[in-house]
Amino acid sequence: MSRIQIYDTTLRDGSQGEGVNFSLQDKLLITQKLDEIGVDFIEGGYPLSNPKDAEYFLRVKDLPLKHAKVCAFGMTRRKGCAPEDDVGMCALRDARAAVTTIVGKTWDLHVFEVLHIDEAENLAMIRDSVAFLKAAGSEVFYDAEHFFDGYRANPEFALKTVLAAQDAGASMIILCDTNGGRLPEDVAAAVDAVRKVLTVPVGIHVHNDGDLATANSLMAVEHGAIQVQGTINGIGERCGNADLISVVGNLALKKGYEVLKPGGVAHLTELSRYVYEIANMNFRNGQPFVGTSAFAHKGGMHVHAVNRLASSYEHIPPETVGNERRVLVSELSGRSNIIAKTTKYQINHDNALMSRILERVQDLENQGYQFEAAEASFDLLVRKEAGAYVPKFQRMHYRVNVETTAGQGTITEATVKLRINGHVEHVVGEGDGPVNALDNALRKALAVTYPNLSEMHLVDYKVRVINSAEGTAARVRVVIESRDHTDVWSTVGVSENVIEASWLALVDSVEYKLYKDAETNSANV
Repeated sequence: MSRIQIYDTTLRDGSQGEGVNFSLQDKLLITQKLDEIGVDFIEGGYPLSNPKDAEYFLRVKDLPLKHAKVCAFGMTRRKGCAPEDDVGMCALRDARAAVTTIVGKTWDLHVFEVLHIDEAENLAMIRDSVAFLKAAGSEVFYDAEHFFDGYRANPEFALKTVLAAQDAGASMIILCDTNGGRLPEDVAAAVDAVRKVLTVPVGIHVHNDGDLATANSLMAVEHGAIQVQGTINGIGERCGNADLISVVGNLALKKGYEVLKPGGVAHLTELSRYVYEIANMNFRNGQPFVGTSAFAHKGGMHVHAVNRLASSYEHIPPETVGNERRVLVSELSGRSNIIAKTTKYQINHDNALMSRILERVQDLENQGYQFEAAEASFDLLVRKEAGAYVPKFQRMHYRVNVETTAGQGTITEATVKLRINGHVEHVVGEGDGPVNALDNALRKALAVTYPNLSEMHLVDYKVRVINSAEGTAARVRVVIESRDHTDVWSTVGVSENVIEASWLALVDSVEYKLYKDAETNSANV
């Protein structure tokens, strides 16, 4: 099967998404990661738009890229202005990018009502811009903006614009669904029409306003497009762009096309999460192919089937995109879920124990607990039900005091009393709030006996009201995410008192860390 080119515009079109902002260093790091996985073209930005993008094209030349070509993006020359006198054109020329992508108008509505020019000037703007950059030594791609809307409104007008770009030297014509509202059959018909009149290859660039960006990209390829443009995780203006993660996954694993470098598809999950981290964005749990829920199984019937034959409820093996299967435990779970989750304890042959664990899970979830996002708490629950739980310390007492004094701010103090190996520790800790103060006091009490707790850090804290009808007396669920230098884990606590719920989750987190380290040390002996 032939190769489909992957053109990434995360750094330009993706950065136009609400809440997305990349620093210069962010852009350089993402460029390297995209190159490593085998993306063919990386659009770095518009050199004239801001100093950061201009600096990017200077700095990117120092990166040891092994595969990707870096592209500069810009618009056609201004009306009534020669390319050599247009600052935008000159900025694109001076960027010296291997490829320059020029966007021009193909919808007569924009030409007549927005630019207020005639057809002849629009075609001249396209021809002059492409020819100018071609003469300067750059390969030129032409982005036909609003092509599908333009073709629908005035096919003859739209086709003239892409012919003008081809005749001036563009090596690729990219058809854009800029408003993101076209249906797959619209895309198919327009791509077919364009390929009949052009001799250069065609690409596709679609937005996701109709939630069809992936489908429209695949349809364009089915009808002869050889390049797909999009962004990692589909970030971008309004509803975003085509998500290259899903596009690449479908092209490679469903259609059999060659994309990225050999083995690159297996790093899609890593790439997705890398971009989320750099952009300081939350992962989308339900994101196809790479989300943490993409191969998560909750219903007991599903898990039973997956245990026997994974493909019965999975469209691909998760490892093909670098993801992993997860079995969730909840009140909907059946015995199969519990068996799958407890395999590592070598206790899943004990049917009575499996039933006790399931009953305990269902009872706790009825109280408001959830173990789907708190697997460390579930780990401890299994140990308790199996009789394998010996607490590393006993909780005797805790108190939290919050004082506010005019002009002096708020002081939060926690007192914790524990019994550790028969010895009582009674300590006080201060913090920025109740949970922070409790965390500091608990660590202080345990520090001498368990010094490895210094490696543990709290990285997230979430509170959810469970029975909101109770108002301020409602029960709350607290989930705490913790990490050390090797692992990340989550724990849960539930109570009508948010501090008590936090304390329960915090204690579980510490207990899990101590058990985990003890087992690691035992295995290394």
